[in-house]
Amino acid sequence: MSGHSHWAGIKHKKEVTDKKRGKVFSKLLAAISAAAKTEQNPDFNPRLRTAVTKARAASVPADTIERAIKKASEAKAMDELLFEAYGPGGSAIMIEALSDNRNRTIQEIKLILKEHNGKWAESGSVQWAFEKTAEGWNAKFPQDLPEAERNQLINLLEAIDDNDDVQEVYTNANLTEI
Repeated sequence: MSGHSHWAGIKHKKEVTDKKRGKVFSKLLAAISAAAKTEQNPDFNPRLRTAVTKARAASVPADTIERAIKKASEAKAMDELLFEAYGPGGSAIMIEALSDNRNRTIQEIKLILKEHNGKWAESGSVQWAFEKTAEGWNAKFPQDLPEAERNQLINLLEAIDDNDDVQEVYTNANLTEI
């Protein structure tokens, strides 16, 4: 019966959940650091206040949030990046990212797009298909895709979202089941 330890099973399950939780925490803390660059008091910075609220909702410890706010004034600047791309079936994709190394992030996103049948788009070539709202980017013209291309797009969006620097990914494709 070796290898069938109850505790070993728990350890492996906990490892997976901790990894997912850590990824969410790092994205939320990067958003806090970027928002705290201009004003570190949430009472006077609505963007920071929103980021802190999201972090608290995800159970990020208060001292970790405070450290991220302090780090924003001391650390090198985090660049807010907006990338545009085309996915399978010509679907439009908007990618919001925060990075301390703009060139590295651009190359990583380009590689993910290349590996998943996507194409890099120049600034402004996709943005016309979206409108900016308080919640993010909403598609002006939702697009339906055949099932094969929809599945490719879902895989592409998941791969992009797995990048540590990526905060949000938006598409104009209708991803609900047909």
